Amino acid sequence: MGLFTGKKGMVFGIANDRSIAWAITQQLAAEGAEMGFTHLPDTDPARPKAERKLRKLVDPLGAKVVRSCDVTNDDDLDAAFAAAKEAFGELDFVVHSIAYAPIADIKGPVYACSRDGFKLSMEISCYSLISLASRAKELMPNGGSILTLTYLGGETVIPGYNIMGLCKSALETSVKYLAHELGSESGIRVNAVSAGPIKTLAASAVSDQSKMDQLYSAMSPLRRPVDRDEVGKASMFLLSDLASGITGENIHVDCGYHVMGAPPPETAGSSE
Repeated sequence: MGLFTGKKGMVFGIANDRSIAWAITQQLAAEGAEMGFTHLPDTDPARPKAERKLRKLVDPLGAKVVRSCDVTNDDDLDAAFAAAKEAFGELDFVVHSIAYAPIADIKGPVYACSRDGFKLSMEISCYSLISLASRAKELMPNGGSILTLTYLGGETVIPGYNIMGLCKSALETSVKYLAHELGSESGIRVNAVSAGPIKTLAASAVSDQSKMDQLYSAMSPLRRPVDRDEVGKASMFLLSDLASGITGENIHVDCGYHVMGAPPPETAGSSE
């Protein structure tokens, strides 16, 4: 018997085997979870590259749902949750690991972000959680757990994170309001995991992984960067009944980097 034996959920946001959502999925599967998954729409239906890439990962796990979902499209969202209802009846958890900003807007300073780029970034990176939560609520009559992924750039300035920092800040505030509303109405918990830098497809647009690893090795209390599996394990815990009293939280899984206000003396080269 695993922690998720008999539990059913949907995972949104696996791009490839380096995705944090995939690390979470592996931990959930190891504990017995049954899951459905969505992928980005394929531009060429005759060559479903995104679907094939996802199926290669999740079919061996016995995926109950594998379908395309554009989170900016209400019909797609409705169809994804209709498929979940057909496959599972009810849901116990939902994983939201979705973020996007146009490359021109995320590469430039916040003051230069375009109006359309701002709206699209916020819609995909923040509003998508709200839209998933509203639909998940109908399939969680006995409570459940919703988890999203964020980053320290939503709390403080991380040079180069730019418009995504604003999106993550809005996402983290959404977690609190959703936790209040869904907890009081339906007993649903909503939490976020703030992961340290992980080499993913999305992260490649905003950071130099080798430099971030060096920074975390020098600055974090554990003197190392976080591992993808550590983020997966913490996320699995928050989704499980072991975390039944935790909601509205933003749990940092970053080897303690977020607590540091200045470099350690040996790094800064200071002396008394």
